[in-house]
Amino acid sequence: MMIGKIKKFNFESLLILNTFALLVTSYFFSNFIFVGFYLLFFFISLLITKNGLKIIKKFNLFQNIRYEGPANHYKKRNTPTMGGVFIVIPFLLSLIITNAHLSSIKIFLLLITILGFFTIGFIDDYLSIKKKQNTGLKSKEKFALQSVISLTFIFLAYENNLINPLIEVSNTWGINTNILIFPIYFLVLVGFSNSVNLTDGLDGLAAGCSSIVFYGLGTEILIKGQQELIIFSLLCYSMSGICLGFLKYNSYPAKIFMGDTGSLSIGGILGAIALLTNSVFTLSIFSGIFIIESLSVIIQVSFFKITKKLFHDGKRIFLMAPIHHHFELKGVKEQKIVEIFWKINILLVILGIVLKINL
Repeated sequence: MMIGKIKKFNFESLLILNTFALLVTSYFFSNFIFVGFYLLFFFISLLITKNGLKIIKKFNLFQNIRYEGPANHYKKRNTPTMGGVFIVIPFLLSLIITNAHLSSIKIFLLLITILGFFTIGFIDDYLSIKKKQNTGLKSKEKFALQSVISLTFIFLAYENNLINPLIEVSNTWGINTNILIFPIYFLVLVGFSNSVNLTDGLDGLAAGCSSIVFYGLGTEILIKGQQELIIFSLLCYSMSGICLGFLKYNSYPAKIFMGDTGSLSIGGILGAIALLTNSVFTLSIFSGIFIIESLSVIIQVSFFKITKKLFHDGKRIFLMAPIHHHFELKGVKEQKIVEIFWKINILLVILGIVLKINL
């Protein structure tokens, strides 16, 4: 594969590849509005992130680093954070404008749901900065708030027939969740929100992977061929552009972090759009990196608790979780880990689209 032969796969490489992929997609579907939206929001994100950095520095919104993390991360202390504001606000404004024109209950529900995740992330980041520690909301508090938002979304979507209990695998078959729709879709929404949050531990990792996944999700929705869902493809391509615009300043060495304000919201956007467009199965393939990062934490914590209970001495499978920290402690450079994860994510998107076309 060509991406495997590129010696240095960085922000510029990802931008060129993503843009080329969208040009091909736009040509294939005979509609260049897709690449137009992507480029528009890329430049909007680029502009507001560049200028927003000055505002964040003015208000002293700097990152606090947890001391139990890798030692080489201490130098990242006092890097401007809460950059997720510059990712989510353009997206929310696009939803408001879209809803004003279409008066769509799906768009309105997406708007209030993402606003909810954005608020949780914002409060968490603000408290962390105020306490001067990398601890904002407690885990139980964060989970409780996420649960309320997610269950409200699922209930309202179900009552208005906006989500389908049949998870579409292909155009000809699917998995009927039946009464399990609530726990499964709850897991999707909360799970993706937290998975992106856990992935956001290396410069450019979450932003880069998100831009790739949003491209994949937008294309998967287009392949469905349902006219009423095209707006969600446009929203996904817009988010792909926004994430890339932010990545310009978030790639190594990062000048700004997205914080929970960005990561919780990005995961929420992915999960909510997947549920509203019945794209959960394919998104799960596209988001393999996010899922692996999340699973590494679950495995690490579970194994430690079990071994501590059985042998009174907790054991660990990884040197540190999420798994990107394990590779860091193994001596792999941060930029190299991010580069490899991006490449894997690109291959997962290709795999997901191929399966979608051929199943």
